[in-house]
Amino acid sequence: MKSQSVNLDGLDLNLLRVLDVLMQERRVATAAQRLQLSQPAVSNALGRLRKALGDELLTRAPNGMEPTEFAKSLHATLQPALASIGQSLQAKASFDPALSVWQASIAMTDIGEIVFLPPLLSHIAQAAPGLTLETLRDDQAKPNAPVGSITTAMAEGKVDLAVGWLPDVTEGLYQRKLFTQRYVCIARQGHPMLSAKKPKLTLEKFLQAEHIAIRAEGTGHTKADETLQSISQGSESRKVRLRVPNFLSVPQIVSQTDLIATVPEKLAQQCAEAFKLQVLPHPVNMPAFELKMFWHRRVHTDPANQWLRALIVEFFAR
Repeated sequence: MKSQSVNLDGLDLNLLRVLDVLMQERRVATAAQRLQLSQPAVSNALGRLRKALGDELLTRAPNGMEPTEFAKSLHATLQPALASIGQSLQAKASFDPALSVWQASIAMTDIGEIVFLPPLLSHIAQAAPGLTLETLRDDQAKPNAPVGSITTAMAEGKVDLAVGWLPDVTEGLYQRKLFTQRYVCIARQGHPMLSAKKPKLTLEKFLQAEHIAIRAEGTGHTKADETLQSISQGSESRKVRLRVPNFLSVPQIVSQTDLIATVPEKLAQQCAEAFKLQVLPHPVNMPAFELKMFWHRRVHTDPANQWLRALIVEFFAR
């Protein structure tokens, strides 16, 4: 048969699986049995391959079928490729978090690390000892920069999940609401304005106190700070003594000063005992917000990502 150029785009790749089995069995009948096809179907597939590849591939011989030199060369490349594909499919079907060694990257804020990581890591140590977590931040040089960068990083495989308040991420990613959160105020125990047995933080006291303001650019928390900037009563307005880019140092600073801070309730609850803080209802009608988990379609059906998402939902969805 005269050789010809082959256009892979027009080749039915299912035929290569037939060739692989024929090369191993050297008989149409046994190949058909393995492939769970009829003998005419296997013969037809071989005929189509001969025509597409311009080679006899296998010829009749006394003890079955004898491959041509081209078929031997092709199969030497084809067989490991098919084996690799099979191993990948099997790995997906048999994923076991307890036995797998893998890494996962989660984009989250400092609040996320404080709230999410302790219970997650405690469970993972037992359920998935081969899992290494990495938390990531995005470039916060410009307002809203993390929104675009998170979506891009997920599409490029650099980030597996994102958790946080990202109200500007409205399309391009799957998302799952975890819980609704409100803001509270924190102050040290023994704060001179709040020393009563049952202290109440009124709007008047709130405006008289000195504050830490948290920018947290690129997240929804900037909206909360903007709301507080607009609050005033008569000639009084919020007195900001310190501005910080994130929440990480806020509980410790509050515990050692007379500054107060507006923070999400879960962060306040997590830090109150360790830093001896008072957690007080906010005197300003602050809007609640939804904290969500985000992921890209690239990992939507990945069993490891599915397992991690299910774990986060189990622990935190309310």
